[in-house]
Amino acid sequence: MINRAPLKIFAGTAHHEFGLEVCRILQTELGHCTIKRFQDGETYVKYEESVRGADCYIIQPTSPPTDTNLMQLLILLDALRRASAARITPVIPYFGYARQEKKELPREPITAKLVADLIHAAGAQRIITMDLHADAIQGFFNMPVDHLTAEKLFAEHFAELADRDIVFVSVDEGRVKKVRKVAGRLNAPIAVGYKHRDGHDNSEVTHLAGDVRGKIPIIVEDIITTGGSVNQCVDTLLAHGALPEVRVAATHAVLMPQAKERLSRPEIANIVVTNTLPLTPDQTIDKMSVLSVAPLFAEAIYRAHHDLSISSLFD
Repeated sequence: MINRAPLKIFAGTAHHEFGLEVCRILQTELGHCTIKRFQDGETYVKYEESVRGADCYIIQPTSPPTDTNLMQLLILLDALRRASAARITPVIPYFGYARQEKKELPREPITAKLVADLIHAAGAQRIITMDLHADAIQGFFNMPVDHLTAEKLFAEHFAELADRDIVFVSVDEGRVKKVRKVAGRLNAPIAVGYKHRDGHDNSEVTHLAGDVRGKIPIIVEDIITTGGSVNQCVDTLLAHGALPEVRVAATHAVLMPQAKERLSRPEIANIVVTNTLPLTPDQTIDKMSVLSVAPLFAEAIYRAHHDLSISSLFD
């Protein structure tokens, strides 16, 4: 008989509702944990139940405020390690700092690698995350990484357009592989934008490769923060004769204030994002659909707990 460690799931304050949704799917209770901040801003954590010998999962996207949520995650991990948990897995639907995965200029850090090292040092033994900005970030971790993707969800969402003349669009060459996978599920062509970045938050799509004339373009992104890249890409698509019925899909909707105005332009017919990080009413617009990835994360947790294959989730 297998003496399996008990399953314990906890959630930080970054996206508590997501933790509750995952637990509802798994038909288990969210673990009890006190998290508070002292008057000087320091974070305090205390698990209110035994975790000794347990298989523990902490759900905490490192979304804005990124530094606060990251530090809370590290403290949660450290507390589990010191309380003798058998296995410790952070579940990070949105992995902040992922866009700082390489040096663009001299004397810059590689912050994504630093964050990976911090998570490992705090006690993590594996990680479950989704649609990292760069696949190579998986190699920053000295532990197993279960890298989930929303590709199948996006393909299912746009399946109703499969009988129309559609083209999937990558806003830059770095996303081509991911976009091709989504397009392949619907046997659709792709087009690729080429982006010049001027500063950290400013970019311009300078030209486009692929035929978009008379087609409905579907832009697939990993992260939308300011909406600048999407906005520039829409301009380029329209200049190349695409229909003014643009669709946009993004896994992580960070959505700074300026994104709402940019995404509200009439040429964008629909936007679909996921719930990897919480969205406030001020961030959403009427034509935005939010797909839940909680079932995917719940299944990944179940399979990890029972030592089953997770790769089959991507079939």
